[in-house]
Amino acid sequence: MGNKKKFDMWTVLSFTVLGLFVLFLLYPLWGLLRQAVVSPKGQVTFEYFTRFFEYRYYSSTIINSLKVSSAITIVTLILGIPISYFYSFYQLKGAKILFVASLLCAMSAPFIGAYSWVLLLGRSGVITKFFADYLNINLGSIYGFNGILFVQALKLFPLVFIYMNGAFKSIDNSLMEASANMGTVGLKRFFTVILKLAMPTILAASLVVFMRAFADFGTPLLIGEGYRTFPVEIYNQYLGDHGRDYNFAAAISVIAVVLTSAVFLLQKWATSRYDFSISAMNPVEKKKAKGIMGILMHLYAYILVGVAFLPQAYIVYLSFRNSDLAVFLPGYSLNSYRMAADRLLGRSIYNTLVLGAGTLAIIIVVAIIIAYLVVRRRSLLNNFIDTLSMIPYVLPGSVIGIALVIAFSDRPFALTGTAAVMIIAWTIRRMPYTIRSATATLQLIPMNVEEAAASLGTSKPKTFARITVPMMRNGIVSGAILSWITIVTELSSAIILYNNRTITLTMSTYVAISRGNDGLAAAFAAITTVVTALSIIIYLAVSKSEDVQI
Repeated sequence: MGNKKKFDMWTVLSFTVLGLFVLFLLYPLWGLLRQAVVSPKGQVTFEYFTRFFEYRYYSSTIINSLKVSSAITIVTLILGIPISYFYSFYQLKGAKILFVASLLCAMSAPFIGAYSWVLLLGRSGVITKFFADYLNINLGSIYGFNGILFVQALKLFPLVFIYMNGAFKSIDNSLMEASANMGTVGLKRFFTVILKLAMPTILAASLVVFMRAFADFGTPLLIGEGYRTFPVEIYNQYLGDHGRDYNFAAAISVIAVVLTSAVFLLQKWATSRYDFSISAMNPVEKKKAKGIMGILMHLYAYILVGVAFLPQAYIVYLSFRNSDLAVFLPGYSLNSYRMAADRLLGRSIYNTLVLGAGTLAIIIVVAIIIAYLVVRRRSLLNNFIDTLSMIPYVLPGSVIGIALVIAFSDRPFALTGTAAVMIIAWTIRRMPYTIRSATATLQLIPMNVEEAAASLGTSKPKTFARITVPMMRNGIVSGAILSWITIVTELSSAIILYNNRTITLTMSTYVAISRGNDGLAAAFAAITTVVTALSIIIYLAVSKSEDVQI
């Protein structure tokens, strides 16, 4: 009897969490693979993969996505690293405004920004017409490769800005002084010392930007026109107006899984080449931004953030303009909001908030458990769970949406068309934010705090609930709010899964845009922007941090 093993709650939780990932992630991905290699007649075939690579019409979408995503990544680094350097090393006036505006740009729904830029720089855009009518200048087209690059670079450079803040703050001043003593100052020190020390963060930021750009569905759909990208092709094959081929869509989705996983592993390998850590025992003190260089720093920062923020401000402005479908008329009113109230606004807000809150509750509970398993109960099984939790982060939302439809269309799991499948999709896609934030916070909590509680006779479950979780609070809340913001702005998986009963604010915006009702779309988009902005303000108030843990 003395050798009888005690019941281990954490081992049970490990297998429970693994079971959930198997059911809601691996099983749908397996169904996706099965549909890609099995014909409607039940025969195993590689016909759909062969068709994709045989016809340049399809295979060129991979090249297009890789090209535009790589270009966006390079441009965001060029734009984001300098502004982060100025922000971290110099006292910029209104620095907090720059940070908040940048965060709002980065976290807003991508297709809303694209839609706004079409209204500004499209063929009949207000800026386009102004330059053509008054200055006789042709600004060129917002559509195609250049348009996607322009819109996405302005949206995503704030991610580089935010990530690099944490890296620059970790640089010890003694390293700066040592380099100065050796005659390395100015631009030479920036390129040979500072950027090398920040290289792991640069690689992490590059991965985030690349995957966001590669997986983006809304921007190329609205402004891509002839420039066809991978996620849009998946959507066209699955829900397109010119015929639907579910098997072919599944095959393209499998290719997307392989490709994005390869990019993720490549980034991990590159990061391992810079396996070092830095900690600022003596942080760099910010200098005053004075003289001509100070003026140029302020101009660069405010013009860049101002241009990036312009679509958000313009869409809110348009929501108060009178309109007749795609035409905005003179005068201002609340007509667009009244129209929205008659067009599922209440249901859209309810679904966004209630389904989002339900999703967030699940995310928080599962993320806390995974963080504890990874940090305090390290094992091969728990490391595998941690790896599984990151897979959805690098997958396009449309791929996850299609996989869930395939997995849960028939009994015993007939969930397609229900609110439950929306919650599952959002939970899978947006959980990594909270997991990473909670994990990073728990790693900073000394183990002896829990050991002290145990020595006083407190049970392990009670120690976990009463001591560990409250100490993780800031990390949990920060990650949860980031998850919440991305839930509110989710489009690519929702467009596959939604129906009239489960429609959200982002989907209502998209539907209005697709039907050419710009006034209605502006009202929905403005409400989405306000919800996002309020979430960001809460995040900043709670986290008191300018770093992103992901």
